[in-house]
Amino acid sequence: MTILTVTAKGQVTLRKEVLKHLGIGPGEKITVDLLPGGRATLRPAKSKTTIDDIVGCLGTANGPAPSIEEINEAIADGWAGKI
Repeated sequence: MTILTVTAKGQVTLRKEVLKHLGIGPGEKITVDLLPGGRATLRPAKSKTTIDDIVGCLGTANGPAPSIEEINEAIADGWAGKI
């Protein structure tokens, strides 16, 4: 368990091991989800999907062009981390 201290300004500094566990580097953002019972969860505010994961997911240049519905589904899957 890691214990953190709150400053007079209400700020908390996360220790290196916490940031490393979350996969967060300098300048990146963190999402805090407030839960019932005074609990919260922390997670990176970024998608783990990279542009390299998206490129080519709609097929090849030799195949038929995807429909707008297929494109929208691929985009939604990419943001949801399914790709």
